[in-house]
Amino acid sequence: MPRQKPIVVVGSINMDLVSVTARIPAVGETVLGTEFQVHPGGKGANQAVAVARLGYPVRLIGRLGSDGFGGQLRGHLEATGVDTKGVATTDGTSGVAIIVVSQQGDNSIVVTPGANAMVTPRDVDSNIEMIRQAGLVLTQLEIPIETVEYLASVCVREGVPVILDPAPAMELPPAIFKDLEWFTPNESEASFYIGNQQNNVPGLDPPGISGVILAKGGRGVVLKMGARGVYLATPDGVGESIPAIPVKAIDTTAAGDAFNGGFATGLMLGKTPLESARFAAVVAGISVTRHGAQPSMPTMAEVEGFRV
Repeated sequence: MPRQKPIVVVGSINMDLVSVTARIPAVGETVLGTEFQVHPGGKGANQAVAVARLGYPVRLIGRLGSDGFGGQLRGHLEATGVDTKGVATTDGTSGVAIIVVSQQGDNSIVVTPGANAMVTPRDVDSNIEMIRQAGLVLTQLEIPIETVEYLASVCVREGVPVILDPAPAMELPPAIFKDLEWFTPNESEASFYIGNQQNNVPGLDPPGISGVILAKGGRGVVLKMGARGVYLATPDGVGESIPAIPVKAIDTTAAGDAFNGGFATGLMLGKTPLESARFAAVVAGISVTRHGAQPSMPTMAEVEGFRV
């Protein structure tokens, strides 16, 4: 069997502080929590752990703080099988996310970047051999946009495909789209990127949205729509809806990260994009039946053994 090219994730690493409540509080409102949990998180780390839990080789490039969370987060990543040689330590705090989860599984999140804000193009250059050896690169927007833009250009130069999970939504340099193999927004993010600043999610049309995004220069779009499934589109006319897995959701935190890790893994295992999206839908579906971000990521055996 040929040696598997690893997936390289460039992104954020956080500690998630999670409060479970009956419902998400309104502005100015105080509600009582029913449970408190501390979990490792961050979109970059979540996606890396999703890949590692599926048994595929994965390497992470990012930064941790010199605080107590930093050591805990690195230890957890290594314990799950993530290669952390590309993770540097910065004086100061690690990234932290404050997450409120309702009993219906909805969530509201505030992220304080900490060391993630210090991930620069220099980190890309210092790990260039790791990137050259990658089968593909996964990245997100919880690190500086200048770094993401530089990473995408380097990957094009080195012939390594890039998947961008554009979260949290923010203005992107127009030129970056032509450097992306896959663009994977959720509905709210997609609304932002097609210029609908009111985020009129109920009125979104998946083929229309995907067409607008593809016109920016990308080679593929996967629109993540939660319980409505996903919609995959390419410039050559492919447009396919993939239904969500029917499960009882108890915590949707990191469901999108689970999907991205599963999608990337599927592609690297030789599945077609549609097959990879179906595989990833199962990964994400299992993840929402559990609490936490990284603790919710399923193994390959769980995915292959899943029955509706």
